Amino acid sequence: MASDELSGQIVSLQEKIKSASLPADLQEKVLERLARIARIGATPLAFDEFDRTAEYIDWLLGLPWSKKSEDVLDLTHTKTVLDKNHYGLGEIKDRIIEFVSVMKLNSDKVAQVEQVGQVDQVRAPILCFVGLVGTGKTTIASSIAQALGRKFARIPFGGMGDGLELRGQSKMHAEAEPGRIIKAVRQVGVKNPVVLLDEIDRVADSGRSSIMGVLVELLDPEQNQAFLDHYIDYPFDLSEALFVTTANNTTNISTAVLDRLEVISMPSYTDEEKTAIGKNYMLPKIVEESGLPHEVLHME
Repeated sequence: MASDELSGQIVSLQEKIKSASLPADLQEKVLERLARIARIGATPLAFDEFDRTAEYIDWLLGLPWSKKSEDVLDLTHTKTVLDKNHYGLGEIKDRIIEFVSVMKLNSDKVAQVEQVGQVDQVRAPILCFVGLVGTGKTTIASSIAQALGRKFARIPFGGMGDGLELRGQSKMHAEAEPGRIIKAVRQVGVKNPVVLLDEIDRVADSGRSSIMGVLVELLDPEQNQAFLDHYIDYPFDLSEALFVTTANNTTNISTAVLDRLEVISMPSYTDEEKTAIGKNYMLPKIVEESGLPHEVLHME
């Protein structure tokens, strides 16, 4: 890369940063970093630093610092979505409708004042669906997102061995990148998605302590409003994200994390219920995905 080319790319990045909706102090910090590279000049050190900085800026510009979706807090709509996607589970559906009701009451309360900071907000609890494999834990979390009209992101915890997988690594390390939380938020493109933390009990024993430590922060509204990913190195507000968790059992979940969760047991299905689910829920989806006309199949 020639000196003129480097200068041109630095100017291009500076223009992108100035036109982006980044926090003011973060914008200033990144612009100063680019100015420092420009002062170094066309040297191997400057080229390497520019490549790392350009990748970092790409991540910053891809994050939804202020973009969010509008909630659909309609209890009738919520019930319709749950009944359409899930067979039975009456008590669990009722609890989810109560859960949405709390969100609606909180939203109505905030709407009555001009400044949210004046309100002692009532927050909906963080649900944790616990049950055996195949009981619908993941799909019911997806249905909550669909009912609320929010984007949905899933983060699998099975086999996770280090809290850094959630929080990312410092840019000082080679091949550093953000953690799974920031990656999920960037993927959905809004700051208030429904984030499924899937199978939080199935992390590796070696990293359980550090992972549970990150979860304590992530699930606490007083802390996650300034969640710090080591790679991004700037607080990101996750207080408007809605976290839902699942587990096969609660034995391997730390007490500090359980204190932040409302555990809901997912019952196993009977053979008759499995038949009804396969016939009325799974088969229509499979037929639609296959492209077969409905009239070519005959149910007996």
